[in-house]
Amino acid sequence: MAGASPPPISIEPMTREDGPAVLEIYIQGIATGNATLETAAPDWGHWNASHRRDCRLVARDAGGRVVGWTALGRYSTREVYAGVAWESVYVDEAAQGLGVGTALLAALVSVSEAAGVWTLLAGVLAENTASLALHERAGFRRIGVQERMGRDITGRWRDVILLERRSSITGV
Repeated sequence: MAGASPPPISIEPMTREDGPAVLEIYIQGIATGNATLETAAPDWGHWNASHRRDCRLVARDAGGRVVGWTALGRYSTREVYAGVAWESVYVDEAAQGLGVGTALLAALVSVSEAAGVWTLLAGVLAENTASLALHERAGFRRIGVQERMGRDITGRWRDVILLERRSSITGV
């Protein structure tokens, strides 16, 4: 129906029980060929160990089903970069275009700033125009192109657009 509102979603901290849904949505992203150069999802133990525990969020639909997630990974182990993090955001294919990614990134900005993060970084494959637009709407700016950064499953070299979002309240 034209003009209909998108279905309601809630943004909540990710729990261990969300792990299977998070990995399933990540697998959907892998299958697109444009969300990541990874060819397989890690197991939950590896995923859990590689993401900050204080900045993980899920989006749930009205029925409580996880329809998207966002999380931060470490930029560096050096203390001087403690406020810099790699951002990831993935949305279930059935919920794309409904504002889920926008809601997740808005919430992540708030949560990350409260956790002392002053710079969010994202690497987006050049062909992923939807993700590039989403990040730019969330205040990220393009800072460069990493040419031929990696090969996809077909062996084709892919460029990655590097984006950053600097906090206006943390680390200023």
